[in-house]
Amino acid sequence: MDVFEKCYNFTRADDVRAIGLYPFFKEISENHGPTVIIDGKEVIMAGSNNYLGLSIHPEVVKAAREAINVYGSSCSGSRYLNGTLKIHTELEEQLADFCGMESALLFTTGFLTNQGVLPTLVHRNEYILTDKDNHASIVAGTLIAKARGTHIVRYLNNDMDSLEKQLQKIPADAPKLIVTDGVFSMSGFVVDLPRMVTLAKKYQARLMLDEAHSLGVLGKGGIGTCSHFGLKNGRDVDLVMGTFSKSLASLGGFIAGEYKVIDYIKHHSQALIFSASLPPASVAAVRATLNIIRKEPERVERIREIGDYIRKGLKDRNFKLIESCTPIVPIIIGEDLKTFKFCIRMLEEGVFANPVISPAVPQGMQLVRTSYIGTLSNSQLDQIIEVITKVGRELGVIS
Repeated sequence: MDVFEKCYNFTRADDVRAIGLYPFFKEISENHGPTVIIDGKEVIMAGSNNYLGLSIHPEVVKAAREAINVYGSSCSGSRYLNGTLKIHTELEEQLADFCGMESALLFTTGFLTNQGVLPTLVHRNEYILTDKDNHASIVAGTLIAKARGTHIVRYLNNDMDSLEKQLQKIPADAPKLIVTDGVFSMSGFVVDLPRMVTLAKKYQARLMLDEAHSLGVLGKGGIGTCSHFGLKNGRDVDLVMGTFSKSLASLGGFIAGEYKVIDYIKHHSQALIFSASLPPASVAAVRATLNIIRKEPERVERIREIGDYIRKGLKDRNFKLIESCTPIVPIIIGEDLKTFKFCIRMLEEGVFANPVISPAVPQGMQLVRTSYIGTLSNSQLDQIIEVITKVGRELGVIS
């Protein structure tokens, strides 16, 4: 049996290509924020996580260029040894302050953050309780922890009764960590954090919140899910994880919490110690975005308005949506090929969106995941709604 045989036998992508419905790996040749160029054609971007539209902001681009002039293009080493720059520690201080935590630590990607934090903190015969719809990076971290003897317990998506039932089964004195997305990336659901906090305190569990899709979107000034519910980081949530590839318009990730906990992760996480540190341009870009978010809070308000506007427009046209209060607006289609066709037809009509099929969602819940940039104009939003409506009628999704 050749280890490559599974590769040679994989035909699903070729089958979809053959019928002209392959929707993935579309090349973007130019990025103008609310619009991009694909195959030489300008299309409206309705499938980006650049929620605040800062990836091409002049201050962000300028900061990245200036950092390259000072530090070069790469650190060429890990944070642990020769890869810590002054701007790394400055950004960590800035993030800790933004999140209301004592300390923060940068990782090279958001995926590595979860993969590096969970098995570092939760050891043999300890417990991780994880939502079944948590991001793949959390799943990766739990798999590493499981291989080292950690007990992994899954509960139903955003179901606090299910979580409590699992907590009741665990010995009261056992060390345990609950980990959840703040906003679930496929559905846009916001976690029921108030009840989760109550359960964590009742059962003496620590709580880690993945804020990848929450920072810059929820809460006062975009601080995140805790603020959205009137809770407080550090008091109600023990650890906050975030990424830079969404609202913060760069690349990388971080974990924030108590100084002693972050210091422990800094000296024990293999994902940190054996990965090259964030390049200077990426770090400088994040610092610039944080400054813009603080001085322009109206950007956070605008992205909320956009999500609400799109949801109302599509609901008025009888689309079946997954309800949320975020700029993630999923349209349920229910079949793989129809979902692919929907996205391709949208692109032909001048709007880019993302298809999501199983196993990312259950069978029958295949969807077009639209997500929005805060710099879209109202006329562009109306155009998006009209294109989705046209394609929906054409494919029989709505009448």
